[in-house]
Amino acid sequence: MNVTKQINLIKRVDQLIRLQATGTPEELAYKLEVSKSKLYRIINMMKDFNAPIEYNTMLETYTYKKEVQFSFGFYTQQNTMLTANGT
Repeated sequence: MNVTKQINLIKRVDQLIRLQATGTPEELAYKLEVSKSKLYRIINMMKDFNAPIEYNTMLETYTYKKEVQFSFGFYTQQNTMLTANGT
């Protein structure tokens, strides 16, 4: 899987975690159209980047233990993201 696809998957997982809408690991893997083992690799990769992810068994969804923000890209000094054409 290329880097762009992995980043897009991480963005999608992050979005679903924020919405508390991941469901069970099986449901999340289905939503992302990946295997459960692939899902666990994505979650572990996010944890390697210090994402405070935990699974809430009562809510049956992944959650963040504390508020975090995921961003990936190149930014100017004013913290604005550059687009593909450099603006």
